[in-house]
Amino acid sequence: MDTTRRGNYESGTDYVLEYGELRFTFNERDFSERVELAGSKLRFVELPLEPEEQDDLVNLTVNGEVGEPTSELGSHVNEHWAELVGPAERSLVHWLRRLVFRGAWLDQRVKEGELELVFDDRELSFGYAQPDRGFELIELSPEPSWAQVAYRR
Repeated sequence: MDTTRRGNYESGTDYVLEYGELRFTFNERDFSERVELAGSKLRFVELPLEPEEQDDLVNLTVNGEVGEPTSELGSHVNEHWAELVGPAERSLVHWLRRLVFRGAWLDQRVKEGELELVFDDRELSFGYAQPDRGFELIELSPEPSWAQVAYRR
C-alpha cells in the first residue's frame, strides 16, 4: 500500500482551489494565466486576452458568474448564460476550474518526480509520462468545446 502523501501545489496565496484533501494555492498571475489557458483550451476565448477580459474570465472562474462585467467578454458571458451554465459537470465554470486544477496537479506531480514532461512525436505536442511505467504517456480526459458560444472580438 502506497502511503506517500502527495504535496499541494503552491505559487502564492491569492486564490485557493480545494478538492478532497488537496489544497492548491495560486498567486494572481499564475491563476490568471491558467484560467486564460483553460478558456482557450475549451475554445471559449482566443488568446491573448485584454486585461479586462482576463479579469472577467477570472471572476467567472472564482465566483461562478460575472456580476458586473468590465469587458465585452463579461457581457458576452451574461448574454449567453443559459448556454454556459447547465449540469455541474457540463458547465463552463466547472471546466475552467477543472482545467486549472488539473494543470496544477500535473505540475506538482512533475515537481515531485512522479511524472515527466515529454514531447509526443505522434501528436506533435507535449504530454506527461510516468517514469516508473516505462515512460508510458498518461491519457487525460478530453474536455468539451464551447466554440459554438465562444467569445470573439
